[in-house]
Amino acid sequence: MAGPRTLFEVLTAAVADMSEHGFDSQQRVDYWVAEIRRAAEAQLTPLHDLDEQLRSALRAVYTRLVERGGLQRLHPGVARFTLEKVRPALRAELDRRILASANLIKLNRAQAIEKTLQRFQGWSTSIPAGGSTQTDRVREKQEIRKSLAQLPFIERRVLVDQGHKLSSAVSAVLAHDGGAIAAIWHSHWRQAGYDYREDHKDRDDQVYLIRGSWAHQRGLVKSGKVGYTDQVTQPAEEVFCRCQYQYLYNLRDLPDDMVTERGRRELAEVRARLGTA
Repeated sequence: MAGPRTLFEVLTAAVADMSEHGFDSQQRVDYWVAEIRRAAEAQLTPLHDLDEQLRSALRAVYTRLVERGGLQRLHPGVARFTLEKVRPALRAELDRRILASANLIKLNRAQAIEKTLQRFQGWSTSIPAGGSTQTDRVREKQEIRKSLAQLPFIERRVLVDQGHKLSSAVSAVLAHDGGAIAAIWHSHWRQAGYDYREDHKDRDDQVYLIRGSWAHQRGLVKSGKVGYTDQVTQPAEEVFCRCQYQYLYNLRDLPDDMVTERGRRELAEVRARLGTA
């Protein structure tokens, strides 16, 4: 007993039928639309399998950052107990990102199917009743299934992009709760093959002040030439951005022009106390 027809087989039959008969009734178009939808949904990776791939990919990012010390590289000097204190918030961010990513994948999938059906309906209703011998059937099939053919690649990119977004988000949570006062932008523009944004390249190694930090509230710091973190897009905020912030927690780590006179006096007092200890 023959199994269900593949999407390729259904499209081959649909294009052949419409080329032969043309748009002679809406019922003919509706029949093939239903068949294409059924074949497309059957051919795609089941959503529960894709959901498990998503959870596995994001959990791997979380484990690398939180469980295996990856965050320490972006937060030098942060005490271990601070990381432990914010662990529930980091876990909540993982769960939130998994849900958002799953919804995005479902939306992309629905859009790909609808675009496929839209292309088929647009083409099939343009064929005059009685059919046409001028149809390039191979080209039409390729055009109709274009969105679905690209979908596996798009879904893989979503997983990668959401991993970068998770990394940026958990890092920002730790920075907020840990008391970061500034952040250094790191771009991957030097990496071969990376499609970087020019404005992100320009931000590379620039130090941005965090508005409202403890040091800012006490008047110990001031914005430098590039301003505050809330005046630019955040790392990984834009699609496929792989930039990162390295967070700073101490006045001594800031460029000199970002420390106020009051901040310099406090630094001098701290150094004097340490020098006499």
